[in-house]
Amino acid sequence: MNYYYLLINLALLVLSFTLALDKKAHPIRSWKLMVRAVLVSGVLFSIMAFILNQFKASVFNREYTIRVNILQLPVEEILFHFLLAFAGLNVYVVLNERFPKNSLEKFSLSVSNLLLGVLVAMLFFTHTKVYSIVVFSVLFLMLFYVEYVNKLRFTYKFYRAYAVMLIPFCLLYALICGLPILTYPVGETINLKLGVIPFEGFFYLMGILLLSVYLFELAKSKSKS
Repeated sequence: MNYYYLLINLALLVLSFTLALDKKAHPIRSWKLMVRAVLVSGVLFSIMAFILNQFKASVFNREYTIRVNILQLPVEEILFHFLLAFAGLNVYVVLNERFPKNSLEKFSLSVSNLLLGVLVAMLFFTHTKVYSIVVFSVLFLMLFYVEYVNKLRFTYKFYRAYAVMLIPFCLLYALICGLPILTYPVGETINLKLGVIPFEGFFYLMGILLLSVYLFELAKSKSKS
């Protein structure tokens, strides 16, 4: 039995509670609205992780877990999805309170269109790789919906929160992939890495955060109506 992955999850929880101490943003006031977003995002991405695991597109090393599984996934992996979404939403709320100006929103659609183009290209070149095709297609569908179907505008603030979340994500995911707690067979990814972190991992984070932020903003808009 090993507690490495559990400690990584604890680090995300500590990040969320540390942000809660911000006296100006006080994100704890938004935690009630975060609950549904975190639950839905955590469940859906845990299901996605289960599917990837069934196709052997991701492999867990039991030596670095407490060896308690849910749906054949380490319980820490499921917790990771929930806590990553929770930490991301706390970062999002703090940044919005600290930097309320939204003047750069006018450029967000251009960034999204560029990203959608990159995702289409990735889907074309990685259509035989299970991990890549699942990650890129899920993010493409979500981003297209947010920009072209959804009427709430928040993508600039989302991209800002994503950029900040890359810092703890890279630190923690480098441990996950470096120990290694989680490995990806070469044939299921494009085999492009930043250190030990697979290229697709950054899009995986973006998908979790995008879904969480969208659901949070949706809940917030409904609470005002």
